Amino acid sequence: MQFIDIGGVTLHYQLIGGPADKPVIVFANSLGTDFRIWRDVIVRLAGDFPVVTYDKRGHGLSDVGAAPYSMDDHVGDLEGLLDHLKVKNAIVCGLSVGGLIAQGLYARRPDLVRGLILCDTAHKIGTTESWNARIATVEKDGIASIADGVLKLWFTPEFHAKRGTDLAGYRNMLARQPVEGYAGTCAALRDADYTEAAKAIAVPTLCVVGDQDGSTPLALVRSMADLIPGSRFKIIDGAGHIPCVEQPEALVELIRRFIARLPSGVN
Repeated sequence: MQFIDIGGVTLHYQLIGGPADKPVIVFANSLGTDFRIWRDVIVRLAGDFPVVTYDKRGHGLSDVGAAPYSMDDHVGDLEGLLDHLKVKNAIVCGLSVGGLIAQGLYARRPDLVRGLILCDTAHKIGTTESWNARIATVEKDGIASIADGVLKLWFTPEFHAKRGTDLAGYRNMLARQPVEGYAGTCAALRDADYTEAAKAIAVPTLCVVGDQDGSTPLALVRSMADLIPGSRFKIIDGAGHIPCVEQPEALVELIRRFIARLPSGVN
């Protein structure tokens, strides 16, 4: 396992080496998960590309730090990690809140970003009222109290019907996240609005959504894609909010095609 201190917060990360002439792919995970959700994507890319993934603060094996957070806190953590690893011109693939972190990283440090893959995310997610209600619930009753409802948004009915053991594992992952980290990141989501920043994105961008995403529905993700000049928009069939779990092959194919189309000369 690999750990680093970024501004007093210990982050758990993973660096997998790859060809020096290929861009580094950076994966940022969703609310209530850790970087293990990317496993079935990473194993299909490892060896062909260098890969970085990490547990954002308040999740997985990373420190909780001082909650609640702002999105700038999450962005600063990733910025510090990439600077430490001397990574520039990366392909940043962010899922849900990870997609907002990716947008924030580009806005702050465009030198770190060669391209964006914004997966099941948006320029703004949810309302102040909805996030405050969720924060109040998990602080009072714990994350387990909302887990079943969240899983219905994360995964398709077919996943629920046919992959019960996997579903139980992902429920464990969600319920075992630190309440402070989960609620703190809900606050960051509540306060984040990258509507104007999205209009200024000037690197190749792929926007991806599962056709049955209950958290960031297709129309919301499409509205983000419409804001980003020249972005591409793709739908993954048979997936909810976390295509890297339900349809990793389809997501990997989109990632490979996206990278293959990038302008040459910068790695």
